[in-house]
Amino acid sequence: MNSRVSKYRNGIFVLALAALMPLAMAAQNSAKPAAMATAQDSPSKWDIFLGYSFLSPHGNLTSNSGSAFNYQNINKGGIGSVTRYFTKNLGLQAEGDAHSNTYNDFSGGSGGVIYRIPTGNWTPFVHALIGAEKVGNVLDSDTWGPVVTAGGGLDYNTPLLNHHLAIRLFQADYQYVHENFVSGSDTSINAARLSAGIVFGIGSFAPPPTVTIACSASPASVFPGDPITLTATAGSLNPNPKQSTIYSWSGSGVTGTGTTASVATASLAPGTYTVKCGVKQGKPGKEGLKPWQSAENSATFTVKPFEPPTISCVANPSTIKPGETSTVTATGMSPQNRPLTYSYSATAGSVSGSGASATFNSTGAPTGAAGITCNVTDDKNQTATASTSVTIVAPYVPPAPHTQALCSITFEKDLKRPTRVDNEAKACLDEVALSLQKQSDAKVVVVGSSDAKEKDKAAKLAKIEAKRKHPKPVADLAAQRAVNTKEYLVTDKGIDASRVSVATGTADGQKVEDYLVPAGATFGSDVQGTTAVDETAVKPEVRKPLPEKHHAKKAK
Repeated sequence: MNSRVSKYRNGIFVLALAALMPLAMAAQNSAKPAAMATAQDSPSKWDIFLGYSFLSPHGNLTSNSGSAFNYQNINKGGIGSVTRYFTKNLGLQAEGDAHSNTYNDFSGGSGGVIYRIPTGNWTPFVHALIGAEKVGNVLDSDTWGPVVTAGGGLDYNTPLLNHHLAIRLFQADYQYVHENFVSGSDTSINAARLSAGIVFGIGSFAPPPTVTIACSASPASVFPGDPITLTATAGSLNPNPKQSTIYSWSGSGVTGTGTTASVATASLAPGTYTVKCGVKQGKPGKEGLKPWQSAENSATFTVKPFEPPTISCVANPSTIKPGETSTVTATGMSPQNRPLTYSYSATAGSVSGSGASATFNSTGAPTGAAGITCNVTDDKNQTATASTSVTIVAPYVPPAPHTQALCSITFEKDLKRPTRVDNEAKACLDEVALSLQKQSDAKVVVVGSSDAKEKDKAAKLAKIEAKRKHPKPVADLAAQRAVNTKEYLVTDKGIDASRVSVATGTADGQKVEDYLVPAGATFGSDVQGTTAVDETAVKPEVRKPLPEKHHAKKAK
């Protein structure tokens, strides 16, 4: 049984190779530029596939003698097919395969339809086939029966052999086989087949005719400033209304996007110029993606020499302040004494006037140099330009005021009264008062601080009071120092209370820092990390001296 299947399988390989050799040689010898198109642009008319195949049959057989047999997977197999496509997608396929192992073998041939979707590098396909399958096993002799195949696969289109060689990455099929054996037993087999190999394509569906384009210039020779009309004529366009056509133009002075364009010759120097025209067609947004969907051509025209005018200009004064004006004077000349027209433009500000004199207005322009362009045009639309500039000087702007740190007061010496403003603070507070007298629109911010021990003690007292039914407020030494300092300035130095603000800071120390805030300065931006004191809750303390200590004299 195995030898017969082996001979049958070898026969398939030999026939396929014999068919491939002359076809490959013919394809190599007849390769043309059109054959270089991808599988999507020019899919093959014939496909010959040769590859390895794995078969997994599922079914069982019981002989008349009562012996049972379950079909086994076959790892060794070969497959080949020949497909003729009648359109880009649809074709007829003939396929043969052979699989064999020690216990069972399958071989046969089928024919049917195949449908593919060729793309740039990938070609997925599906097919449905019907034919005959020869099945053998260890219990019975080989017998032919009907087989139905349905499945699909994916080919990778390589650039080898001018895009005629593809790799079948996989072909997955379902097969149904029914066999009536000579012994009288019959069975139905459901099989899964997985194959891979190479595909050689022959012939191709020719792409559409390549579009063409011709362009011309009329008139072909002009003086500077005379108009030129460019015309493009395209051929072999796809008449499908769903196809989009785009024209393009490029060249000196050329503007246009349709079948016609124009050339602005006024600024072109005498000489011969080349204009390129192009056309692209295809689906909207995908025009010109395929080789036959685009074309280019060119046309030439000549600009005959004609002497243009000249111009010079000057601005007076050349330096002004924002909002001021300057007079622009232009001097134009035409070698042929043709009438001249003047115009002006500026990089900033504005220019008014259409004669030989104009006015530059700097309103709205930034400081620095403003460029002014003077233009002159003759009756042939020949132009000349000159430039000058006006410098706009910014007015002096004084720097923004900022908060200034003055002096600081320490409260470390008086342990009994750690918030009292003592006499040693007088020098600092005199300085604060003097600064406020010198700057009548300035204010002072007094920032009180406490040290780590005081903060820790206050936190512990706050926790204790929080547990009481009627908690008492815990003294904020930093806030009290700031309020007492303000009271000294207001009471002893006669400073208006509205000019003194109090706050607390985050510094570690028993002190008060004084800051002068000039008009226009923002204390919160200049000095961060402070908190305003609620002066309705923290009242100033009366400055009382310490009570005198009385010591009893020892009896002698």
